[in-house]
Amino acid sequence: MFRRPLLQVLHQFVRHESEIASSLVLERSLNRVQLLGRVGQDPVMRQVEGKNPVTIFSLATNEMWRSGDSEEYQMGDVSQKTTWHRISVFRPGLRDVAYQYVKKGARIYVEGKVDYGEYMDKNNVRRQATTIIADNIFLSDQIKEKA
Repeated sequence: MFRRPLLQVLHQFVRHESEIASSLVLERSLNRVQLLGRVGQDPVMRQVEGKNPVTIFSLATNEMWRSGDSEEYQMGDVSQKTTWHRISVFRPGLRDVAYQYVKKGARIYVEGKVDYGEYMDKNNVRRQATTIIADNIFLSDQIKEKA
């Protein structure tokens, strides 16, 4: 008498759990960044013992806007905000090319992903760092050809 309803409940529970498990497995996400800006410093290649080397440089991106209520486009003060990004290049071929050809002041386009991490500074204080892990880099000459 109770056997049939119990089996139905158990079957629904198992089906529900398997749907949850399969939805977790199939779920996708996206961590993608595209930056176009100017290099703030010549790249530096660093290597921690036992790990692969990494090329690191900074990239500045700018936002510009006009303030004011004027209908005419030419009126109003121009404001600008510069944001600095730390770029890390781990891919072996790209890392070497970036170290050799990316120079301070160059206009470049970077594709990659955002990475948040922590490190200990010289005074043993825990610091947080946001880094862009570069997957592709296009130098200014390549940008002009695509435009």
